[in-house]
Amino acid sequence: MAKGKDGKPLSFKEAHGYHFFGPPGVSLITIVLPIICYAAYFLCNDVSGCPAPSLLHPSTLTLERLKKEVGWHGPSTLLNTESFLATIGYYFLSLVLYATLPAQTLQGTELQYGSFGRLTYRFNAFYSALFTMAIAAAGTFLDGANWVPWVFIWKNQIPLLTSNMIISYALATFVYVRSFSIKPANPNQREHAPGGISGNIVYDWFIGREMNPRVTLPLFGEVDIKTWMELRPGMLLWVILGLASIARQYRTHGTITASILLVVFAQSWYVFDALYMEPAILTTIDIITDGFGFMLSFGDLVWVPFIYVLPARYLAVHPVQLGVTGTALVMAVQATGYYIFRATNNEKNRFRNNPKDPKIAHLEYMETKSGSKLLTSGWWGTARHINYLGDWFMSWAYCLPTLISGYVIQQRPASPDFDGTSPADGGIFGGQPVRAEVVPGEAKGWGIIVTYFFMLYFAILLLHRERRDEQKCRNKYGADWDIYCKKVPWRIVPGVY
Repeated sequence: MAKGKDGKPLSFKEAHGYHFFGPPGVSLITIVLPIICYAAYFLCNDVSGCPAPSLLHPSTLTLERLKKEVGWHGPSTLLNTESFLATIGYYFLSLVLYATLPAQTLQGTELQYGSFGRLTYRFNAFYSALFTMAIAAAGTFLDGANWVPWVFIWKNQIPLLTSNMIISYALATFVYVRSFSIKPANPNQREHAPGGISGNIVYDWFIGREMNPRVTLPLFGEVDIKTWMELRPGMLLWVILGLASIARQYRTHGTITASILLVVFAQSWYVFDALYMEPAILTTIDIITDGFGFMLSFGDLVWVPFIYVLPARYLAVHPVQLGVTGTALVMAVQATGYYIFRATNNEKNRFRNNPKDPKIAHLEYMETKSGSKLLTSGWWGTARHINYLGDWFMSWAYCLPTLISGYVIQQRPASPDFDGTSPADGGIFGGQPVRAEVVPGEAKGWGIIVTYFFMLYFAILLLHRERRDEQKCRNKYGADWDIYCKKVPWRIVPGVY
């Protein structure tokens, strides 16, 4: 338990305080996040446009018209049995690969709060992802863009979204209820997350009441829920949804544009880099400081895969031609962001694991009263959270390929040989064959709300995380942190912030 200068234990408010404006804020977030997800998928669609045309003419907007424009067909539009079972099957496959593929076993950082010692972790997410991608590659080789999973995923995006939402809410509730079985000096090394024991049910459920919830499953053995959810089902699903978007573009337009390849490749590179460096998560704030609650459950399983893929989903319906110059610029932004992100994190991990490593031995640092060492030169002497700058630059590369986004889907007379079998791509209207034509139209520019949402949200997320990091470090290092801030005055952007 944290103590003040007088040696007395600090209250929850003094030691941690509420984040996200406390219980009212997290209650609002819990309600708003699903609404944002559904709005992005319904209102930017492959039926009528992005955004749905009625939204551009509020005076003519009616519920019935909007239902047609977003493809509403009743409750089955939100959830169906096939999608829920497919989601469960996907999680089951991930568990099987976790238990059977070769793995690296490592110990985490020293436990600090309710117990002491180190937990053991099993890492093989990278091999699991390679195995899954090998299956996808084989299926695509045999059936191309018409491989059944690609078609199924695109057709059932919203039911799959709902299925993962259900799992995230259920998982957050399960770990919250189970956290009450933690006992003092627990021999199983279970401990409460200090920031999640405010006593308010909603807030603690959201933030996470247990630090490292674990379960032992028949056949699969012990699974650390937080680390498993952090990089396995959601992160790889992000890539899978992107690949399904590429397949959809090819099925519909007969081509694959550089714009969608740039987005999906950049995002896949980010994911596989994270999976390859999986052990590095043991030093992240999510693992060593935060409990596992709705915030991480929903973020890992829903927000990351289904919101981060929105630019690729947009490009699947509206192919954008970037040209040589545009392609080169996006690649340059991505390369710059990745270089900063990877170089800074490698420098930090090397310093934490072995300060005498020849690659970082020349760096200057200051030693705190707690015994920790803080870098004051190199990347981390440039800004206290310089890695976030690289992260944000990469988010630009995911959004810029959509350019000034927005489109309308118009029905045009089709050529005599057009069969019009797919309602999304064409069909029979008034006894005449028609085809769907995607044009910017009056929607041009309005799609930015969807396709650039990730870039704006990510900036807010990183700023909030930076503030949390600062408070955590200030509580840990006290006056030493003030000295460090004078040596390294910039937070994220050198010379600006």
